[in-house]
Amino acid sequence: MRFSLNNEPAVNDLVPLDLIESGQWAEVAEVSGEPAWVGRLGELGVRTGTRLQVLQPGRPCILRIGGCRLSLRSDWDAQILVRPLAFAS
Repeated sequence: MRFSLNNEPAVNDLVPLDLIESGQWAEVAEVSGEPAWVGRLGELGVRTGTRLQVLQPGRPCILRIGGCRLSLRSDWDAQILVRPLAFAS
């Protein structure tokens, strides 16, 4: 993994969701895990190509997806790979 000058993941690198800091935007690149779990996250908007903002990293991880907020309360987000975005959408 490459890092930018300020020690953050470089844009276009895939990183686990839990490495994204508060306020940062990212695009979901891959969601892996049990099929039922992946399907449920897709229903909630967490699917490949979705842009999201991390409002609060850690446990719970709070995300902004569209006009909604989503709270992930377990280690599930470690199975979500994202591409950090250099701009807000």
